Amino acid sequence: MGSRNFDIAVIGAGMVGASLALAAARAGWSVAVVEPAPPEAPVPEGEPDLRVSALSYGSERWLRRLGVWSRMAEQRWAPFRELAVWEAPSGPLRTFDALRPLADVARTHFTAASINRPHLGHIVENQVTQHALWQSLQEEPNLSCFSPGRVRTLKQQNDRVELTLDDDTAMTSRLVVGADGANSPTRALAGIGTSRQQYRQQAMVVSVIHDPPEQSITWQMFTPKGPRAYLPMPSIRGQCRASLVWYDQPERLDQLMSLNESELIEAITDAFPDELPTLIAAPDRGRFPIARQHAHEYSQGRVTLIGDAAHTINPLAGQGVNLGFQDAACLARLLLEERRLEGDPGSRGLLQAYEEERRPRNRLMMDTMDLFYTAFSNRQPPAHLIRNLGLGLAGRLPMARERVARYAMGIDDTLPRPLESLLKRLA
Repeated sequence: MGSRNFDIAVIGAGMVGASLALAAARAGWSVAVVEPAPPEAPVPEGEPDLRVSALSYGSERWLRRLGVWSRMAEQRWAPFRELAVWEAPSGPLRTFDALRPLADVARTHFTAASINRPHLGHIVENQVTQHALWQSLQEEPNLSCFSPGRVRTLKQQNDRVELTLDDDTAMTSRLVVGADGANSPTRALAGIGTSRQQYRQQAMVVSVIHDPPEQSITWQMFTPKGPRAYLPMPSIRGQCRASLVWYDQPERLDQLMSLNESELIEAITDAFPDELPTLIAAPDRGRFPIARQHAHEYSQGRVTLIGDAAHTINPLAGQGVNLGFQDAACLARLLLEERRLEGDPGSRGLLQAYEEERRPRNRLMMDTMDLFYTAFSNRQPPAHLIRNLGLGLAGRLPMARERVARYAMGIDDTLPRPLESLLKRLA
């Protein structure tokens, strides 16, 4: 069998890769998608996927443009209209009576109403987003899916990339997009290196059922041992659901993972703030390491990277998949412009423009999350007081707070220049 020829080959059909493939095919390029395993369809009224994402307004806008959002709406999601961040009283705030009032004011609270939006974002099971995208891929005439499939070899020629899959299928493509995750085989085959920082903390995710009412707020409380976070989930069979995230040292998470359900609920109740509704059950749990990773370059020849293949970020603010969608939207826009010019999807100029736009923005968000991670890991009393004063001040400067909220939601493309300059200097 001879080799099949494509304009673009997207390796990996997770949320980010599938969205880029769909946009490129609709722009008129012939697209191949190589994916090891198609996503399973969500089960109506079934237990939720443990893996969830906080999709920003910008990500929602991108998925609406692709016509995928309506398919997701047929499944389930939980909009959130408020977001709160604060630090648990500890150190001097707990010790000295005169400082205890700071614990009450050291809180930043965002609301959708303050920026004239119906919501700040949606908590969506990854399975819901992936399956909706996969359904759309199957219907696209300019797109061919090779699944199950894995790339075995990759060889770059002057104007083409030759690919061989694990079942000996051969194809050529003018552009190869690696969207195959943090351990990207495509990145390795292209010879692109990474810088990686493994954080000491890890995260445990727990799917819980709690007392009514259903919540529309997501919050995060910082503690000396790591954040505790609450993400609202849609009710299932009349039961209120949520996803909890518990950051801590690996040894502590080993202990928590070994507990039975009632013991785990007791541990969560002790460690989480009073804002947590009363828990009824904790049917599922999992854990994952936390690492920062950035590719040394986003492109090598006619191979480029998007999403986790290009960068992974500390998940403190849930920006990982949103950054990936921004990568996909940027590359899709450049590919559409190139298509209108009847140009080359793998041209050096196009890939250079993609990297020049995305790398600094991704780097800024990565550095900002590291800044938060480092600052809130510092237990020294002066740093503790400065953090709480900073949170309290941020909560009382509505203009700055709302500009940050709009940027984090993907409504605005840039932060105010003074704030962006400050973050760059601090990082």
